[in-house]
Amino acid sequence: MTSPATDTPLAEINPFDAAVLNEPFAFDRRLRAEAPVYRDPASGIVLVSTYERVMEVLRQPEQFSNRFAKAMGGGRSPDPEVQAVQAEGYPPVDTMLTADPPEHKRFRSLVNKAFTPRRVNSIEGEMEKISHELIDRFAADGRFEVLAQYSTWLPLTVIADQLGVPRSDLPKFKHWTDGFTAQLSGFADQEGEVEAAKRIVAFQHYFADRLEEAREAPRDDIISDLVRARIEGERPLDVPESLSIIQQLLVAGHETTAAAIAEGMRLLVENPEQMALVREDPSLIPNAVEEVVRLTTPTQNMWRVVVEDCELGGMEIPAKSLLLLRYGSANRDETVFPDPDRFDVRRENASENLAFGHGIHFCIGAMLARKEMLVAFRTLLGRLSGLRLAPGQKIHHHPSVLLRGLKSLELEFDPA
Repeated sequence: MTSPATDTPLAEINPFDAAVLNEPFAFDRRLRAEAPVYRDPASGIVLVSTYERVMEVLRQPEQFSNRFAKAMGGGRSPDPEVQAVQAEGYPPVDTMLTADPPEHKRFRSLVNKAFTPRRVNSIEGEMEKISHELIDRFAADGRFEVLAQYSTWLPLTVIADQLGVPRSDLPKFKHWTDGFTAQLSGFADQEGEVEAAKRIVAFQHYFADRLEEAREAPRDDIISDLVRARIEGERPLDVPESLSIIQQLLVAGHETTAAAIAEGMRLLVENPEQMALVREDPSLIPNAVEEVVRLTTPTQNMWRVVVEDCELGGMEIPAKSLLLLRYGSANRDETVFPDPDRFDVRRENASENLAFGHGIHFCIGAMLARKEMLVAFRTLLGRLSGLRLAPGQKIHHHPSVLLRGLKSLELEFDPA
């Protein structure tokens, strides 16, 4: 099915069906209208879909825990072949995303300085340079595949520079992060799980070597910061903890931003009147960025674990229940965003979106992502005229429970 039929009972719809995840909007409208807090009868997972209820959860980290890794298997597969591969690497640990206070605050504070407004603003010029270099490669072609030729490489290059690893290794990083996203998707088969594990172990060994190099010769980069860091001023981070932080920065530092840039370009070309507004008045780009992430929400969903028996939206929920916060649905909540499916670069409250989360787990790289998107839209629109969808392509998204991104996007333009 492409979307849940209006007369299909909710209980007969599988929220984790690939077709629903590819186009979740009709299902989300049903949830918001009929069951803002809904227990999926097949899995027992509780779906939270309205802006109000999602915010209620995000404001109570003591009641709704981020320690969901253990509830989902702790990153260790029950498959013996996958386990054999994982045994060659380092064990998973909870640091930022899957940690609660006070551990969460300790780990997050170690990398905060890399994402301060001053630091992000200081590298805007380098972002511009990277963007123009990428565009130079296809500017005379009249056509480009947005993800493969542009949106993947801008944020990946930026975060690699911040980590202090060579740009010549960027293809490796992309290869390895695809392993992490495959693992997160919930759709990898046994062969895919083995391949993902191999990529993750290769990532771990590569960055364990970089950590050792930084111990011997520290530099001004995030990896060296991690080597120098001390928990509570006492013990240094161990290798698994450092790798967990690097993994989150590398994956979150480019995957969602790459998806948002591609989706943003799609929205702009499909809404030429909105693209014309931005071209005529570039000061609208920051708000356009907010509207893009509101509508597209690359992190569509996120997990929480109920700490104690509670009531949410009139539903009694026992401790240890797994919640799925539907950020994408909250960002299209009609009670908060009028005419929510419309792309409006002038939307007054676009910045109230939950694409970066809220509260203590608000995305640490949100400012960096926003800046990268601003630079991307400014340079792409500034250099490429006549932007349009390449004819004949079919738009599909990668099947994933958490992340939503286009598989590809071909655009045409008038060559320089």
